[in-house]
Amino acid sequence: MMDTIRIEKQNTRMVAHRGVSGLEKENTMAAFVAAGNRSYWGVETDVHRTADGQMVVIHDSDVKRVAGLELPVEGSDLATLREVVLLDRENRPGRADLRIPTLREYIRACKQYGKFCVPELKTHFTAEEIAQIAGEFRDEDYLDHAVFISFCTQNLIYMRELFPEQPVQQLTNRLDEEVLALLLEHRFDLDVDYRVLTEDWARRLHDAGVRINCWTVDDPAVAERLVGWGVEYLTSNILE
Repeated sequence: MMDTIRIEKQNTRMVAHRGVSGLEKENTMAAFVAAGNRSYWGVETDVHRTADGQMVVIHDSDVKRVAGLELPVEGSDLATLREVVLLDRENRPGRADLRIPTLREYIRACKQYGKFCVPELKTHFTAEEIAQIAGEFRDEDYLDHAVFISFCTQNLIYMRELFPEQPVQQLTNRLDEEVLALLLEHRFDLDVDYRVLTEDWARRLHDAGVRINCWTVDDPAVAERLVGWGVEYLTSNILE
């Protein structure tokens, strides 16, 4: 039976990428429960809005890759999306449990298992939509267990305008002086493609008070090197 790969993580917090997507279909309740039943600190997912203003968790802007159908997420209402049965990890049909969860279902799964939520705000949300997303966490009394991440800086600014001390991480696949200046200006932490992080940059970021999350690390040797540099979080499909 397949299982996660354990590493010597020391003080680094492990985050399950889209749930344990190395074992279960990404961004499904099955993947979230798999993470809940293991030692992960947090569970990452991806947030999109639907045509009728609901929040769902799915990575892409359409369902083609995960379900084989031509159906846009933001152009479809929640009821339509809920009817979609996703393909399994081997791209086979037939598992009726593999559906697109709502944001609230994801929050409740994380809360049930005591895991931190690491939701990626995938699209450019309005201030009102960011308030709606934060409101779902507040309704579940779980905002204090959430770290929001996004490539869109404005999403994080909106979140911080609502909750000035809310943990947020700027997603990026580059690391340079401009990125560092952005982090320091807004007091953001960093969620970076591990391939662009060096030991010198890790030291500079830590000296500046920036916490580091690396995505998506599936090689145990790479992970243990990053742990040695003191990164605070590692996001992985399969490492635990």
